[in-house]
Amino acid sequence: MNNKAEDPNLWNDASEAQKLMRERQQLDDSINGVRALDQQLNDNVELIAMGEDEGDDSIVKEAEEALKTLRTEANRRQVEAMLSGEADSNDTYVEVHSGAGGTESQDWANILLRMYTRWAERQGYKVELLEVHDGEEAGIKSATILVKGHNAFGWLKTESGVHRLVRISPYDSAARRHTSFSSIWVYPVVDDSINIEINESDCRIDTYRSSGAGGQHVNTTDSAVRITHIPSGIVVACQQERSQHKNRAKAWDMLRARMYEAELMKREAAANAEAASKSDIGWGHQIRSYVLQPYQLVKDLRTGVESTAPSDVLDGELNEFMEAALAHRISGKPDLGAEAE
Repeated sequence: MNNKAEDPNLWNDASEAQKLMRERQQLDDSINGVRALDQQLNDNVELIAMGEDEGDDSIVKEAEEALKTLRTEANRRQVEAMLSGEADSNDTYVEVHSGAGGTESQDWANILLRMYTRWAERQGYKVELLEVHDGEEAGIKSATILVKGHNAFGWLKTESGVHRLVRISPYDSAARRHTSFSSIWVYPVVDDSINIEINESDCRIDTYRSSGAGGQHVNTTDSAVRITHIPSGIVVACQQERSQHKNRAKAWDMLRARMYEAELMKREAAANAEAASKSDIGWGHQIRSYVLQPYQLVKDLRTGVESTAPSDVLDGELNEFMEAALAHRISGKPDLGAEAE
């Protein structure tokens, strides 16, 4: 790839050149990451040996702590190496939808939106808010974000499903415990290497006024765009731009991505038709519970992974859950959801 990058004719085709340079950079980052792990491992092993020879327990303890951190990073890279799906390396869309329950569930949807935004920022990804429908009193009815970065879809793809929250409601004057549900839908940005054909006659395009906080900069034109693919029932919307033309273009990109994700799901269902774990592939039901009252626990019902620090999880500490879900998906182990319930 380095040889190709030095070819003076490379930039005659700008799109191919950019693709090559991007892939080369990703490989370079991966190789350097493994080399750095190897070097840190050797350095800390030498520190432990030196600390034991000198009888310095503080050096040994510090190096052992560094090795624990190193093991976590090695595990993350091991899982990341398994992200070899057709679209795993692509950017991704994340949709959040509140369930039944009014304000309580809309507030929960807003918390989930923040959780995934914080997770993405922690990974060094860029996040764009494409559209949001605010709740009547608090929270959101729905929202869509675009997460940009290498392997964004690969990491987030196992987060699709229903998420349940149990807490003392801040909107209940009697301080009773409430259970709320919101759903997450993750689908990849489709690049030019993936051909998705959509018949425009199968689509209905609606325009409407973008929602917002108001004020002197409020958008007073019908610039937001919603596209409904009638045969599949898939609906996408974009209101990020002030230009209807730009919103329309982005909405078409989102529709292509949703159609592609639907095709991926069909392929996975067909490939796993005889596997018990995939007997209800469209399940999309509860995948994780976040309990704040009467005890503190976040539990993934597919893998059994738990955390007793829900505040950290809701602040974006999701890697442990994602790594387990990815390993579980690759291994084809049966879901634990029904048993956990």
